Amino acid sequence: MFTTLNLDVQNNIATITLNRPDVYNAFNDALSYELQDALKQAEKDAAVRAIVLTGAGKAFSSGQDLKASLESTGKRNLGDSLHKRYNPIIRAIRNMPKPVICKLNGVAAGAGCSLALACDVIIASEQASMIEIFINIALVLDSGSSYFLPRTVGYHRAFELATKATKLTAAEALQMGLVNKVVKPEELDAAVQAEAEFYANAPTKAIALMKKMLTKGMTEGLDAVLDYEAYCQEIAGNTEDNEEGVKAFLEKRKPAFKGK
Repeated sequence: MFTTLNLDVQNNIATITLNRPDVYNAFNDALSYELQDALKQAEKDAAVRAIVLTGAGKAFSSGQDLKASLESTGKRNLGDSLHKRYNPIIRAIRNMPKPVICKLNGVAAGAGCSLALACDVIIASEQASMIEIFINIALVLDSGSSYFLPRTVGYHRAFELATKATKLTAAEALQMGLVNKVVKPEELDAAVQAEAEFYANAPTKAIALMKKMLTKGMTEGLDAVLDYEAYCQEIAGNTEDNEEGVKAFLEKRKPAFKGK
């Protein structure tokens, strides 16, 4: 069904693998639209309770495929391209009512870096790196990086990373809080699988609400956040998983959440 990525669903985990390894999983039009479709499928599939996003080969994603875009259309309207190709991907990840785990297997550059930052959890190989490379071709941050980067590392570091295209090793990214965990390359599969299994067995509806709450918490005032917490808590308190969690606590056993 897909030509530029692979979508595999097993044990309540959907793994989406960008599959253009010959160009370090750079985005052409096909990959942009297929990733939008794959994310929609994962969202609609009730069996999916966690999503892993990664790249085939040595890279996570090197961002926009400049050669492909010039060959296909010549000079394009970059704003229009963002509205149609990249922004829907970032919105799909942030609005996804399920946790999205980035398996950062290699370099994440430009829009590829933005894609990683849009995920909920980032587990990186020691061989991975992150670089906001836009300035090297006199472009600006896009695909959400100007939102995620300063909120993670603060304005001054974000300014430096953006304007100097500083390439961060996985260890440096960890120190700055850009990734959650760094592991040896041979341990990446197991580490991500363990993380995905944890979330695939977690109370999915509560996690979906917390994604929205944390985003609102970065942008809204205290009064608005307090009201939204009360609103979300009422919803969470009426889920089957809440009932199961309370019951398991009282019975002194591990809860068996079903994501409902």
